[in-house]
Amino acid sequence: MKIKGKKIILTFDHVGSGLVSKDGKLKEFAIAGADKKFVWAKAKIKGDKIVVCGKNIKNPVAVRYAWANNPKDANLYNEEGLPACPFRTDAW
Repeated sequence: MKIKGKKIILTFDHVGSGLVSKDGKLKEFAIAGADKKFVWAKAKIKGDKIVVCGKNIKNPVAVRYAWANNPKDANLYNEEGLPACPFRTDAW
């Protein structure tokens, strides 16, 4: 994870042939500032990275993906068809 202005850039160790969204826009991404309050975020694939930003989050510090008991809309995969596991960048 790297913070760049109002965005967080996520880098992954194992992306296979690349990252894809299974059905359109990426879903299930949330972002938080220092107040530790997560809001739904916009996420885009940029090469082998994911760029995440959230409305009204000026100084982001953490991202969560599919962080729920049953993340039904998780749609981040690699080109080989393997889904990304739920993850978080915080330890709160």
